[in-house]
Amino acid sequence: MTSGDFEAKNQDRWLDYERLVGLIEKGKAGPEAERLPRLFRELSLDLSLAESRMYGMQLTERLNALVIRGYELIYQTRRGSWENLLAFVAVKFPRAVRADWRLFWLCSALFWLPFFAMLLSAHHDIRWIQATLGADGMAGMEQMYGGKEEQLSHLRAEYGSNFMMFCFYINHNIGIDFRIFAGGMTAGLGTMFFLLFNGLQIGAAAGYADHACNPESFWSFVAGHSSFELLGMVVSGMAGMKLGLAILRPGRLPRVRALVEASKQALPLIYGAALMTALAASVEGFWSAQAIPSNLKYTVGILGWVLHIAYFSLAGRRSRDAP
Repeated sequence: MTSGDFEAKNQDRWLDYERLVGLIEKGKAGPEAERLPRLFRELSLDLSLAESRMYGMQLTERLNALVIRGYELIYQTRRGSWENLLAFVAVKFPRAVRADWRLFWLCSALFWLPFFAMLLSAHHDIRWIQATLGADGMAGMEQMYGGKEEQLSHLRAEYGSNFMMFCFYINHNIGIDFRIFAGGMTAGLGTMFFLLFNGLQIGAAAGYADHACNPESFWSFVAGHSSFELLGMVVSGMAGMKLGLAILRPGRLPRVRALVEASKQALPLIYGAALMTALAASVEGFWSAQAIPSNLKYTVGILGWVLHIAYFSLAGRRSRDAP
C-alpha cells in the first residue's frame, strides 16, 4: 500500500477524530466525547504503521500532532478528576434535573401526594395510618420518638456510634433509591409503585409521630437530612422513569438500543441521587441524633430546603456547556 492509498483509506476517520478533538477543546462535544479513547487508539496505530512503512515526514508529523492533542485531552481528563466532580455538581447534575422537569414534577407528585394524604389523615381517621404501619411499626415509632431522651438512648443502644449509624443509613437509603431506579425496568411501574409506597410509609410515620409520639422529637430528628433524602428519592425516580419511557416509547430505535441510550442519559441523575443519599446519611448519622437544640435543627433543615431549591433552579445556568 502506497502512502497515498493509506491516506485516502483513512482520511475520513482522521478528519472525524480531528473534528471531535476540536469540539472537546472548545467544550462543545457533549456525549460524543466518549468516542475519543477508541479513536485515539486507532490513530496511534495508524501513526505506528506510517512510521514503520516510512510514508514520509509530512504524514507522520500530521498524525503525531493529532495524537498529541488527543493524549493531552485524555490525560487532562484523568488528572482533573476533582475538577470534573466539581463541574458535575455545579453544572451537569442540576442541568440534567432541569432538562427533565416534567419527570421531576411527576415523581414529586407520586411521592408527595400520598405523603401529605397520610400525614393529614392522622387528624381525621388514624386507622389508615395504623393499617399502614402495623403493630410493629407503631411500637417502633413510640420507642424511637416517645420523647427526646427515648430517641437518643434508643439510637445509642442500637448503633453504638455515629459511624455505625452513618453506615446503616447509607445501606438503607441506597437500597430505597436502587429499588426506585431499578423499578424503571418494569416499564416504569416499579418506579411509580416504590415512590407511592415510600410516600405512604413516610407520611404514615410522620402522622403517627404527630398523633401518638413526641412531635418535636420526630421533626427535629428528620429536619436536617430531609431535603437530601427525599429529593434524592425523587431524582432516583426520574432516572427510573427514563428507563421505563425508553421501554414504552423507543421511537425509531430498537427497544434494547433505546434502553441503552436512556441509561446513558440517566447516569447524571442516578450519580447525583447517590451523592445526595450519601450526604443525607452523613447528616443523619453525625448531626440529626445529637443533643442539639431543636430550633437550631429546624433552622438547618429549612436552610437545606432553601439551598436545594436555589441549587436546582439556578446552578449551571451561566455555563455554556451542553446539558
